[in-house]
Amino acid sequence: MAATIESATDHLSKLGIDSGFANSAPNLRKNLHLLSSEQIELAKMLIEMGQSHLFEHWPEPGIDDEEKRALLDQVARLNSSYPGGLKSYIKTARELLAESKAGQNPFDGFTPSVPTGEALSFGDDIFINYEQAGIREAKNAAFVLVAGGLGERLGYNGIKVALPAETTTGTCFLQQYIESILVLQDASCSLAQGDYASQKTVYRNGTKLCNYTITTYGLHLEKVACLDDNDARLALDPKNKYIIQTKPHGHGDVHSLLYSSGLLNIWHDAGLKWVLFFQDTNGLLFKAIPASLGVSATKQYHVNSLAVPRKSKDAIGGITRLTHTDGRSMVINVEYNQLDPLLRATGFSDGDVNCETGYSPFPGNINQVRSAAFRGTVTTWLYYCLQEHLWALDNLRYKDASKTSFKSSTRLECMMQDYPKTLPPTARVGFTDLAFYVPSTKNSFSHGPVIVIDAWLAYAPVKNNPEDAAKMKVKELGTYFPRKVPKGNPYHSATSGEMAIYRANSLILKKAGVQVDDPVQQVFNGQEVEVWPRIVWKPTWGITFSEIKSKIRGSCSISQKSTMVIKGRNVFLQDLSLDGALIVDSVDGAEEFSDYCLVKVGGSVKNKGWMLENVDYKDTTMPEEIRTRGFKINKIEQLEKKYSEPGKFCLEP
Repeated sequence: MAATIESATDHLSKLGIDSGFANSAPNLRKNLHLLSSEQIELAKMLIEMGQSHLFEHWPEPGIDDEEKRALLDQVARLNSSYPGGLKSYIKTARELLAESKAGQNPFDGFTPSVPTGEALSFGDDIFINYEQAGIREAKNAAFVLVAGGLGERLGYNGIKVALPAETTTGTCFLQQYIESILVLQDASCSLAQGDYASQKTVYRNGTKLCNYTITTYGLHLEKVACLDDNDARLALDPKNKYIIQTKPHGHGDVHSLLYSSGLLNIWHDAGLKWVLFFQDTNGLLFKAIPASLGVSATKQYHVNSLAVPRKSKDAIGGITRLTHTDGRSMVINVEYNQLDPLLRATGFSDGDVNCETGYSPFPGNINQVRSAAFRGTVTTWLYYCLQEHLWALDNLRYKDASKTSFKSSTRLECMMQDYPKTLPPTARVGFTDLAFYVPSTKNSFSHGPVIVIDAWLAYAPVKNNPEDAAKMKVKELGTYFPRKVPKGNPYHSATSGEMAIYRANSLILKKAGVQVDDPVQQVFNGQEVEVWPRIVWKPTWGITFSEIKSKIRGSCSISQKSTMVIKGRNVFLQDLSLDGALIVDSVDGAEEFSDYCLVKVGGSVKNKGWMLENVDYKDTTMPEEIRTRGFKINKIEQLEKKYSEPGKFCLEP
């Protein structure tokens, strides 16, 4: 044993390291000679930050030596993944834990009010103008998909973005997003350079006019250490005493990743102006993006949040203007469990309540699309990356009233929607509501007369498995055709997400002048949903309302049992009466060139169609993507036409 101690002393002496720091951790001191100089420095930092418990279980040298070194290797990774390192992480955690224990109000000194924003009525002239403005700006935008990995929570073992957004065509979320971005880029370049034909001419002559490809970057969100108690002691994994328990940073880490990856510099050099953030499984996203980007460009917002109508006390944050007593003001998301007490503490005795429309005046934050102005510099982004005060404690639940230890470990998290906290008071921050609305003049909170009452266009996330979703009741199936429905939380399942796509497409066609039958109520996987005609089109057919409306002519009608799939840019519906299944697939192209294909679809199309058949989500003989929605499509009969050659065609049975 003496020889071992002498050897360790000689080793440390050669490294120029004084082992005195480890006197409070004798088990670590015995093992210091096993570690590299970098690992010893990390161990010293941990001791100084009150983390000696990490070494209490270390046995004599010669036992678990590789595991000991592996723990310090993990510490090195955690240290490099957080701005300021683990020392800063622990320091910040202690400050936040002390505030939490003292019951300190994070909004002390702030008074809430409804922020200025833009509430759009789908399909009117204002909406169309914003869509056109958004299309013009799309060529200057970068799109950031904040994807959440595997879909176990949904009852699906693949990655979430590989899940079909709808099963009529089987198009997955990722494919839908990519196709939509390419169409936006195509349309934006067309507006910038003139008509589509001249754009094609330049391409055919071999000159690159604009970029039609998507460059993807896979940026990985690192994890942070978990905390065991109010002293911010790092938590060891219950199953392995040589591993520190970790959890994801939170999606706010995307900002620092964009900076550290060098992407911000690439975008800056490319002259991009906007960054649009969106999350992984919302099939309605790109129906809202053109108009919301148009609002950002027209209003010159630094940050523009896409919002939805919100019931008071719903488990969804409210976008709120906070004004401090010192004059500071910011527009920020306030979590639902903070908004009500904040209102009560600042003179609104009823707290978070609905106004006469039945909805809260504070728009609901869906954290799905947030367009942020790039403004030609990375300075603001870098500033955001270094802001420690933007981190918050996640899932903090105390064991008892002493508030010293937790029921389960917590960690610091950073939320994407907190970015506006870093902006100066002069920054323009707003929101865009995309839905039908009615005027209100009796809202004691609001600075404006518009209250939005439906969110059918923009938000239908898929984030719950069938069993969990079946325990909920749908709050609002839609107010376009008012009806009494059970109250409760939205399903947010693969079932409701797919039905929301059909509903949105049906309502868009109704707004464009098509007679679309009302939906029927059906139950799949224990969830009562509205079943509209199964109408789906590729983004090339129409990415904006004005484009879709231009392709509807005469008197068209679609029955509730119908299925319609449109693939192709130049497909026009003229005096079509559909009662069954219709699939039209045509090549794209510009009229002036030989690859041009135009298809006019009209007349009466009637067949047995495609029927939805119930599937039990426990039936393992069915594919997961079918089980998660509780139905499969029985393709009994359809009219299907494919046009792969140039020309003008008329489909009229």
